[in-house]
Amino acid sequence: MASWARLSPSIVEYFEGEDFYRCGYCKNETGSRSNGMWAHSMTVQDYQDLIDRGWRRSGKYVYKPVMNQTCCPQYTIRCRPLQFQPSKSHKKVLKKMLKFLAKGEISKGNCEDEPMEPTAEDAVAGDFALINKLDIQCDLTVLSDDLRESLESEEKQKGKSSKREDANELIQSQDIEEKLGSGEPSRSVKVHTVPKPGKGADLSKPPCRKAKEIRKERKRLKLMQQNRAGELEGLQAQCEPLSSSPPKAKCNQPKSLEDLIFESLPENASHKLEFTRFLCSSPLEAETSPNGPDCGYGSFHQQYWLDGKIIAVGVIDILPHCVSSVYLYYDPDYSFLSLGVYSALREIAFTRHLHEKTSQLSYYYMGFYIHSCPKMKYKGQYRPSDLLCPETYVWVPIEQCLPSLENSKYCRFNQDSEAVDEGRSKEPDRLQVLYKKAIMPYGVYKKQQKDPRDEAAVLQYAALVGQACSERMLLFRN
Repeated sequence: MASWARLSPSIVEYFEGEDFYRCGYCKNETGSRSNGMWAHSMTVQDYQDLIDRGWRRSGKYVYKPVMNQTCCPQYTIRCRPLQFQPSKSHKKVLKKMLKFLAKGEISKGNCEDEPMEPTAEDAVAGDFALINKLDIQCDLTVLSDDLRESLESEEKQKGKSSKREDANELIQSQDIEEKLGSGEPSRSVKVHTVPKPGKGADLSKPPCRKAKEIRKERKRLKLMQQNRAGELEGLQAQCEPLSSSPPKAKCNQPKSLEDLIFESLPENASHKLEFTRFLCSSPLEAETSPNGPDCGYGSFHQQYWLDGKIIAVGVIDILPHCVSSVYLYYDPDYSFLSLGVYSALREIAFTRHLHEKTSQLSYYYMGFYIHSCPKMKYKGQYRPSDLLCPETYVWVPIEQCLPSLENSKYCRFNQDSEAVDEGRSKEPDRLQVLYKKAIMPYGVYKKQQKDPRDEAAVLQYAALVGQACSERMLLFRN
């Protein structure tokens, strides 16, 4: 894991022009439009700045929707965890999980799940369509000889190796494969179907007890544990049982998110839910900082284990100012637990925990909010939250944005008509280029390459990533 002061620069390969391809949300075969680049490596600061300009990654492919032309405009959304209070529906999800863990109780009736994306397949279908159209392999991109040779010595010094295992069995109903990073158990884990409710008593479970007895026991356990430090989240590769003691709520105040998540369970609880976190392979370079979180910055898998069986994997990026949710993969047999909502609440609580040491890390990014897609509008229920203005890249409270979105799919949220993109590219000649094993400013490079098409592509890239990123990241040209 690299230290903050000794970082290799981000190296990206930009795909010039724009292209229409299949939308993963409305299924329009040619309606989605975006710009994209391949991240051979990327620092967490660069990615933080990119997502604050409307970019988002899918694996190593980093893309930015063409907001005023795409069929389903995708607005970057962030929640403010420090002011977050769970809604009534959020509390129902947390209580449902506690009842299931404590007594094995499965809520009756249909419970609509809300994953962080419609499904993993829907979320990346459009991206993969574009990647395939560009004839790029998603798991491995073959670098040109120039780039490979220029990076060989650095890679040897790092000596990194990443164990990858097939997690295809995790999502039994989806034809998508996610590679888990080192720390994943060396065996493939099949998730077995839970017994269906209404089929008689389960003799393997403890007998039912009166609610009054359970409340007394919970109160006794809380009194026994009140002097023990509450454990919000374990560090890397550390197991985290749900029954860790929560911080005590003050009298006459509603329970906090942590109180609800970490409520104590009886000793003879029917189920045990644990969590592990591992660094995973991604274009983001793992980094540490003296004032950063103990687990460091980078990409992580958060694994959800129920009674020793894996039921979900959340992919998150820990960045200088936020925790960014990438995907959630879960076993559909456990959709009755609303794992999408539950994992989002856990990640909000985790962001609050990281903020205790790293004060600048104070936001939870939920990806894209798509007002025109009903099953993606639920992200607006995590309040308070903000949407990113697609023209000036300032954050605007979602309440101020919704009236405009009711009238038009594409909106400029910044009401100041004279405001401009303060981070726009102003000096493109200062852009950094990696060409023939050498790093040079674009002003030097363009004297050697006088192709007008190449110049148009570079200037388009500079406008999209902004001045700061264009000066730090290396744009690979062959």
